[in-house]
Formats: sequence, structure tokens, C-alpha cells
Amino acid sequence: MDALSDVLRAAHLTGGVFLDAEFGAPWCIAAKIAPEYCTTALGDAPHLIPYHYVIEGQLHLRLHGDVDGGRGAGPPVVLGAGDVVVLPRNDAHLMGSDLSRAPVAMRDIVGLPVSGQFWSLRHGGDGARTRIACGFLGCDGPDTNPVLASLPPVVALTISEGAAADWIRSTLRFATQEIAAGRPGAETVLGKVSELLFIETVRRYTESLPDEQTGWLAGLRDPHVSRALALIHGDVSRAWTVEDLGREAGLSRSALAERFVRLIGVPPVHYLAQRRMQVAMLKLRATAASLAQVAETVGYESEAAFSRAFKKVVGVAPGAWRRESVAAR
Repeated sequence: MDALSDVLRAAHLTGGVFLDAEFGAPWCIAAKIAPEYCTTALGDAPHLIPYHYVIEGQLHLRLHGDVDGGRGAGPPVVLGAGDVVVLPRNDAHLMGSDLSRAPVAMRDIVGLPVSGQFWSLRHGGDGARTRIACGFLGCDGPDTNPVLASLPPVVALTISEGAAADWIRSTLRFATQEIAAGRPGAETVLGKVSELLFIETVRRYTESLPDEQTGWLAGLRDPHVSRALALIHGDVSRAWTVEDLGREAGLSRSALAERFVRLIGVPPVHYLAQRRMQVAMLKLRATAASLAQVAETVGYESEAAFSRAFKKVVGVAPGAWRRESVAAR
């Protein structure tokens, strides 16, 4: 299994919440959907990934408030019919026909889903119409998912050409029509489409990165680093050495270490330790496995050694982290 597939599988992506919205200019709303709004459909998901697909008209969107590491909201993204925008970190954002208007909070105009998985919204003036389909994916958060940690806060995707574009466009339109008509099974279809749309967005974003780009997703484009990542993700409990990884990836120890540090930012063995802790957090959060069982799963011979390593990377002992995580949820 490649590293990207492993991370996406481990993220427990779950789609199935949907908003069919039609707006008339002028309009501007401030949007952020809390995970508890989607509990009936997505369960106890610790994190949400919203996306907006423009069916017709035009949509302006930008981040809102203290986001993106304090660098400000930045310029708006302008989307037309057939475009999709994904917000991997579920940041608060403005969207509308005119973002200089005083925004209306989404929570003031949208109630809980009428069917547990479906909202319908009509809002705005009598001007130009914009219709969008909004989906919400539940998943584990950036603390255990290097994909979410590597993506920018806003990822816009133009679905304009190619087989994937035709498939996404036609399937989204089919799903929205099915839900609008109230046909059984339509929400399940849209849930799967949401998951596949996010994966396609990640793939396209990765392919569009400039040659000089660094980071986890950029590492997937280097065949040797990608192979090393796949080996680590494929057997996180193995005591990998740089020599082992280099031999399997087709590079010398020093050459692999140099490429890995340049692209990923840490040496391979440090990355292995980080990935072990991400897997451990997933196990601690989602299962009732004992600390000793979790330790064995991620390659530690004793609970004490695992606890020391976990505290060094995460900052707190695994038992305390589990209790805090359960209490927060």
C-alpha cells in the first residue's frame, strides 16, 4: 500500500452530510460547521472537512478571522460553475456575492438537518443566483493525519476536463437531484462521492505542486522518498534503519537521508517515530486496547518504553492523552 492510501484509509473518512443551497445577490455569510451538527450522520467524528461545489453561478470565498497561522485571511477565491473548494482544516470562512457586506452567520439561517443528513437553504436578494452543494466529511484530525497537516487551508479545484472531471460533475449532479427528489439511498451515494472527491482533490493538488515545493505531499512525488514512506506506513512496527529503507528504495543511506530531510523536514528514523505516535493516537482514541497492546502495535517491546516515547513526541503520557481525548469528544 502506498503512503497516501494508508493515511487516507487510517483517517476514517466518512461522508454523508449535505447542504443544498441557493443564494441571490447580494449575499454574504460567515460559515463554520461544528462536528456536533453532523453527529447523527457522521457519528463522533473529531474533525470535519467541508467542501463547496458550485452548480451554477459564481461564488467568492475567503478565510475569516484569525486563521492560517495568523497570516490573515488573504485574497478571495472566485469559483464558477463546476468548481470545488475544500477546506481541510474546517476554518471559518466568508462566502457570498460581495464579501465586503456584513456577513450573516450560517448558524442563524441553517437549522439542524431535516433528515439527519440533509439541509436545504435559500437566502439572499433578488439578484444573480448561485447554487452550491456543500458536503461534510468526518475524519480524524491533523494531529494524526499528515495529509491534512500538509494541505493549505483552502484548496480550489477546477473540474473542467478529463474523465475524472466528467465523472465528478455528473455524479455530484446526479446525487443532488436524487436528494432533492427524496429517493432512497441518495444520501449514501453522496457520502461516497464526498470521500472520493476529497481524494481526487488531494491527488490533483499534489500533482500541481511546483518542483521546489517541500513537505509530505511533495515527498510523494519523489520515487525514492515515496517508496521509503510506503515502507514505513506499510509496517510501522518494524525497527526500520536508514540502511534498510535505502536498500529497499534504491538509494544509498546518505542519499536517502538527504532527500528525506530536504522534502519531509526530518530524518527517516524521526519520521518513523512520529508516525508510530500518530498510529498510537488513533488506537488510543478509537479503540479500548490497553497501553501494552498499543505499544506492541507500534513496535515497542514494553509499555514503559512506549510511554516515554509518546510523551517525548506528544508532550503528555498516553494514558493522560487518552483521557483528555475522550473527555473532549
